[in-house]
Amino acid sequence: MRSSLRNIFKVPDLRGKILFTLGMVLLYRIGSHIPVPGIDFQAVKQLQQQADNGGTLGYLNLFSGGSLSEFSIFALGIMPYITASIIIQILGVVIPKLEQWQEEGAVGQRKITQWTRYLTIGIALLQATGLTFLFGRGNGATLLGGRNAPSVILLPGFHLNRVVLVIGTLIAGAVLLMWMGELITQRGIGNGMSIMIFASVVSRLPFQYYRILQEHPLAFVLLVALSIFIVVAVVYVENGQRRIPVSFAKRVVGRRLYGGQNTYIPLKVNQSGVIPIIFASSVLLLPVLLTNVLGDSTKGWRKAATSFVNNYVTNQSNIVHLVLYGLMIVGFAYFYNAIAFDPVKQADQIRKQGGFIPGIRPGPQTERHLAKILNRITLPGALFIAAVALLPSILLALFKIQQFPLGGTTVLIAVGVALETMKQINSQLMLRNYEGFLK
Repeated sequence: MRSSLRNIFKVPDLRGKILFTLGMVLLYRIGSHIPVPGIDFQAVKQLQQQADNGGTLGYLNLFSGGSLSEFSIFALGIMPYITASIIIQILGVVIPKLEQWQEEGAVGQRKITQWTRYLTIGIALLQATGLTFLFGRGNGATLLGGRNAPSVILLPGFHLNRVVLVIGTLIAGAVLLMWMGELITQRGIGNGMSIMIFASVVSRLPFQYYRILQEHPLAFVLLVALSIFIVVAVVYVENGQRRIPVSFAKRVVGRRLYGGQNTYIPLKVNQSGVIPIIFASSVLLLPVLLTNVLGDSTKGWRKAATSFVNNYVTNQSNIVHLVLYGLMIVGFAYFYNAIAFDPVKQADQIRKQGGFIPGIRPGPQTERHLAKILNRITLPGALFIAAVALLPSILLALFKIQQFPLGGTTVLIAVGVALETMKQINSQLMLRNYEGFLK
């Protein structure tokens, strides 16, 4: 490992890419501590305390790297762009024009990227407006932190000019992050958006582990051991894949002989990554929003609905929440995999290229074979990410700890981005005959 690290900085091109990536991440972390103009710093401290207690506010604060609890210029984080990318990817199945762009290669990808940027600005506008009005009027902490959370008014003197200024600042911060992520992808190492999320979720780990060490020394030792086990398990599953062999028939074009080679289609055990966890968490947030719309009624069906949501749906230590959360993660994993990998399209592409799966006839039989394999490998992958996501909630209930630092979402993002970045660095080193990270 030491020799590999030395070899990285021996290559000027690779050294420049890594230093550029680290510089952009440093700028991102500095911007995460620059507050938007006109906020109350005492109220920001109260908001940080409520975010440290976990809940929906703590979950949203995770993806912003602590920027949301400080209400900084990067409070929206990179999530508007990630949400826009997921929406565009899903719409590509139902909108023929998007599907056509996906098949046009680099030209079509540029068009998709441009529309993703437009959608990112729209989503950032909605989120910035919502956060400004929620926290400006003192309802944000109550809505996202639970009904028992005290109201926090971040914007004293709530008037039009200040609202426009704050909304514009938040949108500008989200667009700047999007631009920085694209610069990392072009001039740095790794995927820029993934690097930004990685920096967000990992930045608060030392503080959270240190807090647990002060409050629960015994629990700290057990959580460190469990965190190492989770990381090893996630690395093992993330690298696991089902390789479907594909053979190509020989063909003569002019005087040249083409084909006759064997390859494979790699299907990862966990193709969906962290997306099912994000979808499931967003769906569980909807009942909280609906109960707040109903009002603070203390009698009748409104009281019953509010009590059920607070005691069962959003209570992370309740069995109903755990079951609902787990089932949603498994369901969304199947849903996303069905969109990301289409057996019909894949079988048709293999047939057009003159290939076939050994022992399987081209056409409908190949489609059924691919669909069967996809369903088989999706189940263990979905159950695994559900277990990783639910295990921290179980530990929180056992040890009475408010927040587990290395949660399911954190570890899946951190390990996935780290492995992908290591592979890219290793490929750069292999091109120059250096021994890389991976054996």
